[in-house]
Amino acid sequence: MQKELLIIYVSALFAAVLMPIVTRIATFQIRGRRISRPAAIFLLILGVALILSIFFTVGLPPVLHDLSQFSTELPARVSNFASRINRFPIANRLGVESIAQRAEGAITATASYLVTSLPLWLSHVFDILTAIFLCIYFMLEGEYAYRFFLSLFPLAQRRRLDHTLQRADQKMSKWLLGQGLLMFILGVSSTIVFGILHVRYFLLLGFLMGLLNIIPIAGGVITIVIAAGVAALDSWTKMGGVLIFYVLYINIENAYLTPRIMRSSVNLMGLTVLISLLLGTALAGVVGALVAVPTAALVSVLLEEYAVQKDWK
Repeated sequence: MQKELLIIYVSALFAAVLMPIVTRIATFQIRGRRISRPAAIFLLILGVALILSIFFTVGLPPVLHDLSQFSTELPARVSNFASRINRFPIANRLGVESIAQRAEGAITATASYLVTSLPLWLSHVFDILTAIFLCIYFMLEGEYAYRFFLSLFPLAQRRRLDHTLQRADQKMSKWLLGQGLLMFILGVSSTIVFGILHVRYFLLLGFLMGLLNIIPIAGGVITIVIAAGVAALDSWTKMGGVLIFYVLYINIENAYLTPRIMRSSVNLMGLTVLISLLLGTALAGVVGALVAVPTAALVSVLLEEYAVQKDWK
């Protein structure tokens, strides 16, 4: 029962987030006639399917190849790196050899898990298809369900609740689109820079940089530590280039990209995002993490409207 409720919630949430895109598509005209909502939904699905097809056929195989190669070559590369570190007198005191062996085992186990668990993720295809079909039906008939939901409240409260939910919907949509764009920019730029620096597994590292950018601060720190560590296995120069790139990108993102892409209307604190991701992952795993931040945006708007006391001094 819990899984079914989660599928329904995820489907309704994504339908609410995607509806502004459907509405925008429906404003276009073909031979003087506007595109109907079913046709707009079909075009949206077609576009998403095209993007996913390109990703799975062109983008994902090189990433998986890099991941497999990384897990295979890691033991030898960590041993070589530990040998270079042991040249320093302080290395013996710090126990670099023991640390390297433990890190090697942990990273190898993680990489192997990612490779071997992929079929388990694909085994949930039925649940994914169910969520997709429910999302389509919510976009087609969700307006009637929404009106019925509002009719359950007294008329005096109905308009306020409708206005609040509309604001929440706009906030969720803008956050997802803005964050997706920031993830894409970081992923592409880091892949290009890592490729120019001849960092090994640059496709995998660029993919991780973009993917984990959904987690503020912590995601960037984790990925840059991984990227710098992999670059250090080759040379200190490459590691320095990776760190310089990340410092420059962070300044550009904070000063230019984030204010223009996210804007002040999408105001979620980093702490709010981290807590929502933690709770979402604990409650529903990967799916919970996927919908954690949009849910936090919804809850924040409801709390701001109905719970926050704005007249205090």
